[in-house]
Amino acid sequence: MQPTFVTERLILRPLQLADAPFIQKLAGEKDIASTTLSIPHPYPDGAAESFIAATHERYSKNLGSTFALISKETNELLGCAGMHIVSDYNRAELAYWIGKPYWGHGYATEAVQRMMEYGFDELKLNRIWAAALARNPASSAVMQKNGMKYEGKLVQHIKKWGEFEDLVYYGITISEYETALR
Repeated sequence: MQPTFVTERLILRPLQLADAPFIQKLAGEKDIASTTLSIPHPYPDGAAESFIAATHERYSKNLGSTFALISKETNELLGCAGMHIVSDYNRAELAYWIGKPYWGHGYATEAVQRMMEYGFDELKLNRIWAAALARNPASSAVMQKNGMKYEGKLVQHIKKWGEFEDLVYYGITISEYETALR
């Protein structure tokens, strides 16, 4: 069974089917889709339910964990965070998004910190990495605040809404993570 974590302001818990309308509403905002690699716009009906089912299947196959980010204060879904695990290489790709009404409050930074603890301390990963659109400095800041190092930029690596986009990559190894804690 996928774990649940509690931080200062958040509950990170497995996604539930009841989360689907909230995911569709938040992820359906154009600004969310614009700043993420794979969230579509418009967000189609049924996509949130399919996303939730896929996260449960990935977890059952030890391919990753995706969590609903829930406000402890209001019990509202604020966004999602997850890791896609490649066990052959003992690494995971970290991904996250926060609904626009909750931007600028440090929720992503707090969630990513707990995800990294889970990855390194509990899953015993060797490396965690993440990518962001180069034009999304807020996402890069979340990674930097959590000790991830800039590893490079892939120029015009993806095509988003008819335009080629640069991706920036950040990563951290277990030894770097442990050194940062000292």
